[in-house]
Amino acid sequence: MQGSKSNMGVISTSDGQITLFYNLRSQSGKQALAYARTHGLPIEEIDILKTPLTGTQITELANRLGINIEEMVNQEHYKHRRKFTAQCFDPEDWITVIQNHPEIMKQPIALRGNRTVLVETPTDIIRI
Repeated sequence: MQGSKSNMGVISTSDGQITLFYNLRSQSGKQALAYARTHGLPIEEIDILKTPLTGTQITELANRLGINIEEMVNQEHYKHRRKFTAQCFDPEDWITVIQNHPEIMKQPIALRGNRTVLVETPTDIIRI
């Protein structure tokens, strides 16, 4: 039995739980996760290196943050500077870049209900 494709890639959220998209190899990802755990926040962890994001999920995260998909890319990441600095991409290209190199996506991103925040310091998770 096959699942319905129409539901795939849609991010489900809850007011009772924080969904955290993060990279466990990044310092900010580790800190946000540790902060949430230390404060007993109910959290669903999604390590973007282990669970690849779909194009729909990347688009939805950008929309929820109110930014363009290109802005989802950490321009300071060494892989971005080395590979993509001189190139102009359309949104579909940026989605492919993020899917192929998830470590360059800005993160962690926390969602709760209809609220979404880019966690720049671990305490930002409290804003959600």
